[in-house]
Amino acid sequence: MGIALNTDAELHTDLDSGDSGVKYTLSGDGAGSIFTIDQTTGDIHALRSLDREEKPYYTLRAQAVDIDTNRPLEPESEFVIKVQDINDNEPKFLEGPYTASVPEMSPVGTYVTQVTATDADDPTYGNSARVVYSILHGQPYFSVDPKTGVIKTALPNMDREVKEQYQVLIQAKDMGGQLGGLAGTTTINITLSDVNDNPPRFSKSFFHLRVPESSAVGSAVGRIKAHDLDIGKNAEVEYTIVPGDGGAMFDITTNEHNQEGIIILKRPLDYESKKAYTFKVDASNAHLDPRFQSFGAFKDTATVKINVLDVDEPPVFNKPSYMMDVYEDTPAGTIIGAVTAQDLDASSSPVRYSIDWKSDLDSYFDIDPVEGTISTNELLDRESIAQHNISIVATKLNSPVLSSRVAVTVHVLDINEFPPELASPYETFVCENSKAGQVIQTFSAQDQDLRAAGQQFSFKSPKEDMKNKNFTIRDFGNNTAGIVTKRGGFRRRLQEIYLLPVVIDDNGYPPKSSTGTLTIRVCGCESDGSLLTCSAEAIFLPVGLSTGALIAILLCIIILLVIVVLYVGLRRQKKKETLMSSKEDIRDNVIHYDDEGGGEEDTHAFDMGTLRNPKVVKENLFRRDVKPEMKRGPRAPVSQDSADIRHFINQRLKEHDVDNSAPPYDSLATYAYEGDGSVAESLSSIESIIIDPEEDYDYLNDWGPRFKTLAGIFGEQSETQSNSTTTENTH
Repeated sequence: MGIALNTDAELHTDLDSGDSGVKYTLSGDGAGSIFTIDQTTGDIHALRSLDREEKPYYTLRAQAVDIDTNRPLEPESEFVIKVQDINDNEPKFLEGPYTASVPEMSPVGTYVTQVTATDADDPTYGNSARVVYSILHGQPYFSVDPKTGVIKTALPNMDREVKEQYQVLIQAKDMGGQLGGLAGTTTINITLSDVNDNPPRFSKSFFHLRVPESSAVGSAVGRIKAHDLDIGKNAEVEYTIVPGDGGAMFDITTNEHNQEGIIILKRPLDYESKKAYTFKVDASNAHLDPRFQSFGAFKDTATVKINVLDVDEPPVFNKPSYMMDVYEDTPAGTIIGAVTAQDLDASSSPVRYSIDWKSDLDSYFDIDPVEGTISTNELLDRESIAQHNISIVATKLNSPVLSSRVAVTVHVLDINEFPPELASPYETFVCENSKAGQVIQTFSAQDQDLRAAGQQFSFKSPKEDMKNKNFTIRDFGNNTAGIVTKRGGFRRRLQEIYLLPVVIDDNGYPPKSSTGTLTIRVCGCESDGSLLTCSAEAIFLPVGLSTGALIAILLCIIILLVIVVLYVGLRRQKKKETLMSSKEDIRDNVIHYDDEGGGEEDTHAFDMGTLRNPKVVKENLFRRDVKPEMKRGPRAPVSQDSADIRHFINQRLKEHDVDNSAPPYDSLATYAYEGDGSVAESLSSIESIIIDPEEDYDYLNDWGPRFKTLAGIFGEQSETQSNSTTTENTH
């Protein structure tokens, strides 16, 4: 606080004798601006008011100097001027205004908040800074502690739903609250926070709703609401349907935004079955406060009645789907079943039936539009289409736009129209070392007809094959059968392939039967039954040869044959170009003689009878040593007497002698034509085997199919005896 200092401070030195020879100077805090000194008398004066709260004290320095020379007469002195406090500052609430909250229904004395006021005056000097708190506005709800400034509730059962906001005015006064003290005020805004002290309440006890019968399952059919005076989570409401007959058709959920109860349809409605539903709904809080459960049950109950509104509906089929069976040989026009639909509305309109053409593009079926009977329109084939899926449309006569559909499945039943057959072409073999009673093959059957449960096949040998001494059929009774050997010792050389017929019967109606043939090949096997070879040619080869070795041997044989053919061809070409020696021209019907000259004596060297030709002489004979240049005409046949033969030979010799193409040395001319009935008979080895007409070759028929041709040849030769032989004559 400021004080006026006029002559409160005075400086004086002992050297000052009053003759005005001394001058006083002042320096330090505020010298010249706040404080000044009289140079002659040494009096210190304050130039303005002082504020203790601004600066509580000042430090100054003073000195006495000679007025003429300004020489210090004494050392400089330091002194402190302290500003004395007065009550010039009121208490202040630096953090105000305040905001606070307290739960509603709190008991008296519940802490709310605390306020604090500060006073700038000196707390150590008097009562200028001693503050006392009091409530100017806010009674009787709240109270304040005079010393601490703590705010507390002063009234019980304050209800937020009655009054939520309170404004309290607090005063702070210094000087201990005495008269004349300075005061400061602040405002506290106090809010009562909510507690769950109120149950939900329906605005009315009876709700009446209406819903069309065509409403979809899961759709909302109505809304009800229970109001709760609380807020936040304390106002959250849970709705439940009280169990009963009507409540089973509906469900209820809570809208989180506005706490409404939404009634949901659980099952389809039908006005014709039931026109109204009545049930009760409970509304309760989700979060309960145990302090207030003694107030009673925190829930409310209302009755809901829902009236079902009639809606014009399409016809209704008496089944959700239909299944019908029909045999595939059923004549066209046969009724296979019927569908039924009716109008459940009060009008009870007649219903007309039709087939959706998209589901029966080929028009296999027809339907009576009034009766709903379904009939076949043509013969059905299970093997083509085993199942037909058609759609039947039912339409109300007085309202063509209202229609309904139902699916009809028609199963085409199989009839036994195909005989059974072997499941596959079995490759069966029997080992040469097989024994009697062995099962060499297991086989089964198949049927193009529909495989029904319990379908059975039976297998047996045909009656004409019952005496088969090689194999038999054994039916295992499980739709399979086996080929069983009746003997052992099979030989490929005797018979390589056996054909075994088998009769297959099914158990359909009517039963079907077929005969299949199983081919059995005789093969060579190891002692353990493993297969070696089934080739017919392999029986003449070593057992251990593989297929690659057999192919290599065949290739070698073919190459050798080609070499031999080429060699023979080259030799024949060479013989044509050179003269033929008598030693090289050796054949069965030529007799060579080396005698030259001698006249008739040469005739004893060979039999002249071999030169006789009983019928005809071969024509167009040419020399073999030289290529002929001209052709000679045919010769007249010679007679069988010696003169004719001699004449013929001489004539031919002359022709050769005058032939310019003949070489100039002796040569051999061969006249090799062949006749029949020669005296010397044939010199060839052909037909040299004499067949005994009495020998019987029927045993060749028992050797198997491979000897069938040979048996036929010898059989014919045994029936017709050969009476003629062919002879070759050499001339």
